Amino acid sequence: MTELKDTSRNAGAAQSDWLEKANILSEALPFMKRYSGATFVIKYGGHAMGDDSLARDFARDVVLLKQVGINPVVVHGGGPQIGRMLERLKIQSEFVDGLRKTDRETVDVVEMVLSGSINKSIVSAIQEVGGKAVGLSGKDGSLIQARRLRRTRRDPESNIEKILDLGFVGEPHAIDPEILEAFAETDFIPVIAPIGVGPTGETYNINADTAAGAIAAALSATRLFLLTDVPGVLDGQGTLIPDLSPDRARELIDEGVIRGGMIPKIETCLAAVDQGVDAAVILDGRVPHALLIEIFTDGGAGTLIGEA
Repeated sequence: MTELKDTSRNAGAAQSDWLEKANILSEALPFMKRYSGATFVIKYGGHAMGDDSLARDFARDVVLLKQVGINPVVVHGGGPQIGRMLERLKIQSEFVDGLRKTDRETVDVVEMVLSGSINKSIVSAIQEVGGKAVGLSGKDGSLIQARRLRRTRRDPESNIEKILDLGFVGEPHAIDPEILEAFAETDFIPVIAPIGVGPTGETYNINADTAAGAIAAALSATRLFLLTDVPGVLDGQGTLIPDLSPDRARELIDEGVIRGGMIPKIETCLAAVDQGVDAAVILDGRVPHALLIEIFTDGGAGTLIGEA
């Protein structure tokens, strides 16, 4: 009798799980219809990329997006992995205003790590869960045409602005989306390393957020997603702000509510929205299936900037 009762309880629990999953699918259906055929550019990095379980979740999520008719384009970072490789090779790194100063020796390592081991591991993860993926760098098909990033710093004593030499750190000058548009008509998910090519063929290391924003703008993407290690944009009391208009986002920067490393992320989002992306979302990549929660539920999971 005890065994029969246990079986009955397990069956009841299983039925409850099935009903919950059915409700989730029912809630997701309108969003699937809404975004069918849309292009989503996803910047993948931070803690989510270094955690095996979260990496598998991310791969499954991206494959699901492709299977329901959405066109995902993944742009990945890799700062910690680059740092570890430079240490192994005994190459010293210097950071200026949060950017890795990149000489010729360093940029070779950056390209090797980003376009090689990291890029192919993401491609493999997507394929292991049943998707199809192809790895690219911004040099392939002249996807990301870059120029040297210029930064200045004002000397506090002389009050003179000095140009900082960051070496082969670049910024997108032009994006040629032709190769990505071709993949949109296939089952393949493009996975892009943020390496750009200069006017004379030189290699540039580009911030992954910046590269993703420029690619999203060039593709007129419906959404730009920046996966981070924070829940999103927080107000002065530390509470998540679910939606922000571009004007309000700029006000929060001026008021000092948005500060530090969040400022360049917000500026990337604003630039993308200004150039035709419907909306940009900053969300916590440490949360399992954060992408799916953001896309397929009413509540969302991060901070959306632009059109709701």
